[in-house]
Amino acid sequence: MHLIDITRDITTAEIYPGDPPTLVRRVKSIGDESDYNLSVLCTCVHAGTHADAPLHFIEDGCSAEQLPAEAFIGPCTVLEIKDSPITGECVNRRFPQNVERLLIKGSGEVTFMDSAAFEAAELPLRLIGTDALSVGSQGSELQTHKAFLQKGIVILEGLDLSAVEPGNYFLIALPMKIGGADGAPVRAFLADDYIFWTQKK
Repeated sequence: MHLIDITRDITTAEIYPGDPPTLVRRVKSIGDESDYNLSVLCTCVHAGTHADAPLHFIEDGCSAEQLPAEAFIGPCTVLEIKDSPITGECVNRRFPQNVERLLIKGSGEVTFMDSAAFEAAELPLRLIGTDALSVGSQGSELQTHKAFLQKGIVILEGLDLSAVEPGNYFLIALPMKIGGADGAPVRAFLADDYIFWTQKK
C-alpha cells in the first residue's frame, strides 16, 4: 500500500484570518535537569488540516468526538477545479454524481458559492474536502458550511493536495477525539492503489 500524506504541518500552515497562531513550546529538555524532552502545544482546533464539526456553525450540532469515523475512511475522488468560486453550474456539470467522499484540488484558493454548496449537498456525499482554508469564502462562511453540515456531510479543510493527481483514491483521515470541540486536527492520507481497496470490499 502506497500512502500519500495530504496533511499540512500544523506549525507552518497558513492561519485563517482572525484565528490564533499555533505555538509549540519546549518545557523540558534532555540534559537540562531532565531525562526527556517535553513540549506543550497551543493551537486552534481549525489550524492546518482539520475537520469541522457541526457545532462550528450549528448551535446544537454534534462536537468533534461525535463525528462518524466511517465518513473519514473509504474510497474517494479528487477533483481539480481551477475557477473560483464554485458555482451551481459547475457542480451540475463537473461533480461526480455517485461518490461518497470528494476532495477539491484548487491550489488552496477555490471556495463554494452558497448556492453551489446547497447543490453539492444534494449529492450522496458523506465527506467534502478542500485544499483551501475553508469551503466558504471569507465573509460568507455561514450558509456554505450549514449547507453541508445540516445534511450530515463532514468537512475537511486545509488539505495538501499539491502532489495529488485528480482521480480515485482511498482516504484515511481521522480527526482527533476532542470532547466538546467544534473542530479537530486531522492526519490525512490517500492510498493510490484504489483498485486493491475496492476489490477488498
